[in-house]
This record gives sequence, C-alpha cells and structure tokens, in this order.
Amino acid sequence: MPRCLTEAGAACAPADMSQDAAAAPRHTTPPNADAIAEMAEQALADIPKALLRHVGGVGITVEELPDDETLEALGIESPYDLTGLYHGTPIGQKSSGDITRVPDLIFLYRQPILLEWIETGEDLSRLVRNVVIHEIAHHFGFSDAEIDALEAGG
Repeated sequence: MPRCLTEAGAACAPADMSQDAAAAPRHTTPPNADAIAEMAEQALADIPKALLRHVGGVGITVEELPDDETLEALGIESPYDLTGLYHGTPIGQKSSGDITRVPDLIFLYRQPILLEWIETGEDLSRLVRNVVIHEIAHHFGFSDAEIDALEAGG
C-alpha cells in the first residue's frame, strides 16, 4: 500500500481523521492534479483556526510521481509507494535568527494517491485530506511514531 514519508524517510500511516462523507464529493474517475490540489486546499480550510495561522506559510504542490532523487534519498524503490512528503523545517526547529530558507512545501503525489484510492476504495477527498493532515503534523514537528500514537488514540 502506498505511504507517505517525512523528509527524514520515516514511514507515515494514513491518518484516521473523521469527516462527513456526505459533504465530500464522490469521484468515480481519476481527477487531474488541479482537482487533487482543490481537495488539499479544502483540507487546509478545514483546519481549526488556532492551528491554521501556523500553516499559512506552507505551500502544497501536486506532482504525478516523486522524482528519482527523492526516492533515492528516502530509500524507496517504487514511486508508487510514496503518497506525500513534507519538505521543510518543522516549526519547533525554526528561529527568528535563521537565514531565509526555501519555503515549506507539502508534496502530494497524484498517481500513488490514485493507486491507494483504487486499492482501498476509500473516499478520495478523505484520502487526500488524510495525507495533507499527516504532512502538516510533520510541519508541527511530530514524528511518525507520535502521529501513529495520536491516530491510535493514545
């Protein structure tokens, strides 16, 4: 099953966040990158306002597949095994004295997300939301183990 990873290469489990399935559009054909980006933007809009102000500088980009350099850096053989990646400096590691850095970005990989959608039958909007939420957790400095514990209710 496809997965998401932190920039350090740790595996992510899909977030188990509840969402009103009736409010999300149902997709029966593969949407293009723009539609995936719209779903990601909606996921951002649904974040509580207290957290949203800390996510304002994070960009989202949708690519078809991760590039070879990313896969090699993460030790992943198949590009279909990576649905999302946070690339940046987590909030807790930033300082006002830091030099200007490349903007924080969340990469969503369309083809692996669509493959997971087909394999799991999960609602596509919910799946995209789960990947976005998971990658935002990395922006806040959560490790994969901490995210897994939160998702498990612990």
